[in-house]
Amino acid sequence: MVVVILNTMNGNRYLLDSNIIIAFFSNELIVLKKFEQELFNLLIPAISIGELCFGAYNSIKKEENLRIIENFTSALSILEVDSSTAKIYGSIKSVLKQNGTPIPENDIWIAALASQHKLTLVTRDNHFRLIPDLTIKDWVQV
Repeated sequence: MVVVILNTMNGNRYLLDSNIIIAFFSNELIVLKKFEQELFNLLIPAISIGELCFGAYNSIKKEENLRIIENFTSALSILEVDSSTAKIYGSIKSVLKQNGTPIPENDIWIAALASQHKLTLVTRDNHFRLIPDLTIKDWVQV
């Protein structure tokens, strides 16, 4: 799927971290409401698909979970990593190393995608706050 990032009326576009997608799968009311409100503004990082599939392959309900992931990802746009993302990844990782504040590798890639495309990252992971100039939203709060 080719992803074209369009400007929306309200200007808010969201990149979904894996924990928010899992909250959606778990039918968390606040997340379900936000998905309904923002459906056309939501993007999935390809990295999150990998994380979700890893969880599915290690679950008891492997086939069912893989089907759920496939259905979910077919309904939303997927944001892929490219060479520009890689440059931003290197910059973010360098800053985190210099500050002595490492975070998981996959999360650095997700942050790089959000930074590259000027998206708000929706996550419940506080370590993303260690990344300068990254716009973060937590859908736990109303």
